[in-house]
This record gives sequence, C-alpha cells and structure tokens, in this order.
Amino acid sequence: LQTMSENEHDWLALKPQEPSPSQCCGSGCKPCIYDVYEKELAQWERAKAKQDKSLLMENKEQSNNSGLNPETFTAFNISAVEQLTEDTYQYKFELPGNSSLRLSLGQHIVLRGVVNGLEVQRAYTPISPGNAEGYFEVLMKCYEAGLMSQYIKTWKKGDVVFWRGPFGGFPYHPNKYGELLMLASGTGLAPMLPILQSITDDEEDETFVTLVCCFPTFDKIYLKPLLQDLARYWNIRILYVLSQETSREKLPWSYWENTYMGHLNEDLMKTIINSCQMKPFVLICGSSAFNEDMTKYLKAAGVEEKSCFVF
Repeated sequence: LQTMSENEHDWLALKPQEPSPSQCCGSGCKPCIYDVYEKELAQWERAKAKQDKSLLMENKEQSNNSGLNPETFTAFNISAVEQLTEDTYQYKFELPGNSSLRLSLGQHIVLRGVVNGLEVQRAYTPISPGNAEGYFEVLMKCYEAGLMSQYIKTWKKGDVVFWRGPFGGFPYHPNKYGELLMLASGTGLAPMLPILQSITDDEEDETFVTLVCCFPTFDKIYLKPLLQDLARYWNIRILYVLSQETSREKLPWSYWENTYMGHLNEDLMKTIINSCQMKPFVLICGSSAFNEDMTKYLKAAGVEEKSCFVF
C-alpha cells in the first residue's frame, strides 16, 4: 500500500474544515459560514491543482485587518463587563483608534466561541449607536444550558473575542413611517435601541414610536435609565408588559400608567394598536415563539404582513 506522500499530507492539513451545524447561527447571514467554507474549499482546490500554496494566502491577509469583516473573524478586546440582571450582561468592546463599526440600523454581528472543543456561532445586535467611536456594546443573556452562554460566562475585562459581520438590518429612513410599533421581548430590545436613538438624535425625524417591552418582572427590565431618558421625548412612548407581576402596587408610581400585567395577548395587542397615533409599521424581536405569537395577534388586529418586520 502506497503511503501518502508528504506533499499530499501537507495539502490535506491545509484543507478547510467543513463547519458543523452548531457553527451556523441560523440567522440567514450573507455570507453564511457554509458560503465561506465553499469559497475557501474552491480556493484550496484551485491552489492544490496548481500546487501553489501562495494562492491560499488571500484569506489570511484579510483577517489581520482591525475592522469588522463578513467573511473572516476579527479579534476585539473586552473593555468592560456589566451585569444587568441575574442572567444578563452588557459587554463593551474596544475599537482601534476612534473607529466606528458603522452598522446600519438593527444589523447583527456573529460571535465565535469554542466550548468543550466544539465551535459555536451566535448572532447578536450591538445596542450602541451605529456611529459610536472607539467602542461597541452588546447585550447578552446567558442560559443555564446554552453552549455559547458557558463560553460568555467566563469572559472578563481584557479578554479577546472574535466577531464577523455585519449582517441583516432594517432599512430605516427618517420619516418613512408615521409610527413605528416595536414589540421586544427580553434581549429583543437590542435591535430597537439603535433605531430609537437615531430617531431621537435627528431633530428632523418626526416618527412616533411606541416601544412595548416584555419582561417577566419589574426587576428584570434592562437599561431602565436609558429607557426612561428615551421616554422623555415627545414622540416616544414606552410600555411595559410584565408576565409574572400581579399588582401595580409594588412598582414605582412613575411606571403605573405605562405598565400592563400578564402577557401581551391578542386583546392587549388590539388595545395598544388602537392607542397608536396612526396605523403603525411593526418591528418584532424576541424568541421564535414570541415572534410567531406577535405575528398572529397582529394579523387578528388587522395589521398586514407587509407592515411587519421580524428581526
């Protein structure tokens, strides 16, 4: 039996590894990790056919670039870690110099983690304004059994983590809609914040916004000071729906008027839509079950599918 030649062995060692299903974050990124793999594999096959390893270097040079890139992962330093609730954290990442991620509104980026030797990828939406200079911030919820959560829980200031992107986003233009109705469950708040901040930062933008935040209890609401600041704007209204609170009496009185107990169901959805200034365009972000329920209730309330966008 002929042993594999050394050359053959070298080429096999350079062959790109096919991603495992856990590496795909499932958010419909373009390019997906599988697209990147196909491209690298074709590049490897070309280089092998020509027996020219320098053809493989095209990829490698990109990844030393300090900016974000959709195809290759870039290293970023964690500059601050803040625990917001028992299972939710806000992480701040450094950007070189005074550079900015320059994300479009609601765009997400993909994190790569390695847990027990398994590579995992997940999508997250930065909550910092798209033009923030020198840093970006991400809101992350850690789940007891989540693979990525196990990795995130080990992070501390100064650690280096890898991101690629950006992907997706919501094509928002000032004054394009009379009113936006934002339905956010938990960390689904993330893509809403940059859109809200772009509206409040632009004096010419007169879009009305109703943001509905769904949380289990009052103490699980993230970023209360930021939300209270946003609610001071004439065109921003923030409502809270708390599924596990039973009485308003326990809340600070300033929240009484804008807080509903129980779940955001079909009846409450109709009440909220009727209280909007005009027929809203709806943005939805939460778990897949939340997104499905909201789409169903909106349909029952007469909101057409073309007037909805799900992150």
